[in-house]
Amino acid sequence: MNKEVRILIVEDEFMISEDIAMRIEDFGYTVEGTAASGEQALEILKKGKTDLALLDVNIDGDMDGIELSKIISSQYNIPFIFLTSLASKSIVERAKECNPSAYLLKPFNDRQVQIAIELALENFADNKVASTVEEASENKPSSTPVLSMNDSLFLKKDTHYERVKYSDIYYLSAESSYTLVYTKNGNFMYSCVLKKFEEKLPSNLFIRVHRSYIVNANYITGFEGNNLHVADRRIPVSKSYREELFKTFKVFK
Repeated sequence: MNKEVRILIVEDEFMISEDIAMRIEDFGYTVEGTAASGEQALEILKKGKTDLALLDVNIDGDMDGIELSKIISSQYNIPFIFLTSLASKSIVERAKECNPSAYLLKPFNDRQVQIAIELALENFADNKVASTVEEASENKPSSTPVLSMNDSLFLKKDTHYERVKYSDIYYLSAESSYTLVYTKNGNFMYSCVLKKFEEKLPSNLFIRVHRSYIVNANYITGFEGNNLHVADRRIPVSKSYREELFKTFKVFK
């Protein structure tokens, strides 16, 4: 399982593109690709691996970053960040109309790049758009530890978010103020209570069966007494959740 958030950089100035790429990788993210034009960017997007796009407004080719963002909005369900300076009023107004998830203003530093990425992920997960370009440098992420986007959880760890697909998760368990996420590719611990995960997980797929356990319904293979069989593991079902669980599976006691 690739847990790294993959970012596309669309910037026609090579040195700036390379600078952003190095900063992004230092934070723990992966550069899915770099493009100098909208046409090059679309070829990378077609691969379907990009989680977030960082778009310069002025780029090479027949479309600018604003026109590219419209295609991303209509065809790809991912957040995008506008990379820009405080340009003309007409450009600023066009940018606002595209509802970006964040702005990154030139010149920028490490912290501003990191904040822009976190804000974009958080705003997109919460169906929010970025505030004005002028206020971009004043925005701060909320440090939300768990985000839900498309088919995955985005989990905050150290200086970055990690991506874990729902289909890879067997179950989650509470360990004091930590949550263990058991997946096809190993177990991962996050400094976040189980309740926060429950709020972000799709209820049609994940079921709370115990105060300390949430399971992926697709991996339930059977039950015996007060235990569920989940991917060859036995998960306890508490009395308070038993009736609702069996109702979900239309099982009659």
